[in-house]
Amino acid sequence: MKYKTEYLTFNTPTRRAYVNITSNVRKIVEESGIKEGLCLVND
Repeated sequence: MKYKTEYLTFNTPTRRAYVNITSNVRKIVEESGIKEGLCLVND
């Protein structure tokens, strides 16, 4: 079974903010070489 762990860190001007991470996640999945399965994103 293949897996990849990646940590993303963001600095926002306020305590709570919406950050669109879709492109970041897409790039990580593409670079992993994994073709099928689940992508779990936690906060």
